[in-house]
Amino acid sequence: MDEEETLSLVVGEDLDGERLDVFLTWKLDRTRSQVQALIRDGKVRLEQGQRVRPSMVVRSGMGISVSLEPRPARELIPEPVFFGVVWEDEDILVVDKPSGLIVHPSPGHWKGTLVHGLLDKFPEIAESGAPGRPGIVHRLDASTSGLMVVARNDRSFDTLTRAFQERRVRKEYLALVWGVPKKTLGRIDLPVGRNPRNRYRMAVISSGKSAVTEYSVLWSRSGFSLVRCCLVTGRTHQIRVHMKHIGCPLVGDQLYAPRRKTPHGLDRLFLHSWILGFDHPRNGEPLLFRSFIHQELRSFLGEVLPRGRERL
Repeated sequence: MDEEETLSLVVGEDLDGERLDVFLTWKLDRTRSQVQALIRDGKVRLEQGQRVRPSMVVRSGMGISVSLEPRPARELIPEPVFFGVVWEDEDILVVDKPSGLIVHPSPGHWKGTLVHGLLDKFPEIAESGAPGRPGIVHRLDASTSGLMVVARNDRSFDTLTRAFQERRVRKEYLALVWGVPKKTLGRIDLPVGRNPRNRYRMAVISSGKSAVTEYSVLWSRSGFSLVRCCLVTGRTHQIRVHMKHIGCPLVGDQLYAPRRKTPHGLDRLFLHSWILGFDHPRNGEPLLFRSFIHQELRSFLGEVLPRGRERL
């Protein structure tokens, strides 16, 4: 068996007083349940070697080690991974990604990604795009679910990459947020960049890249609002950062709203890529796909909707 790699983490002042499982969710970009499994398996210890509990409070300056599976050899090894396929032809795939599935290999995530599953079902994508992330022309955060397009050959990869760069792709998301936006219809045009105080987060900062999100509030009830978000640009964590900036962070967002306790056992971010539209890379035919929100989100809404009166 390959030796595990050990990550050494130090708690910063900005995370002082957080639960250990929340701290690791931020640092490792994994779901809270995945982090708790690592803790149960003894993969997380203090720098002195003591075992820990998920609820342990971390303090500034505390050293924590995490044992993770090592990066495999340069060759990606296909493996079965669950995801939906809503469109398939000789040039592209449109997949419906479940929450919790990481798109491509990265530090600490060398197995079980969407790329590994794509190679298992569609081995020809190995020759498309960049090494380490074949076929991938855009991505979703691990905790975000919904639609993605994948290129099956280099021609499709190049054409789709240009379409994303030139903002010729329609990308719409459904997000459940805390609170009620002041405007029913809005356009957030604020630059987003790396948070200078925490490199694991993004923030609205003057030195960031141009970021534009258009949104409309579908309904508000019981302290929540269901919001339709249209991405004009595609910055990392753009919707999450913009909605937090206007005072309405996303439900289940452990990175940007860690002190908001999500009710009813929802263990994921309430953000779903529900509409994806683009021109076919071979013939230019306009394509439009829709993915209905996944079962765990529907169940959560079933708990929220009966409580309180509709405001919008």
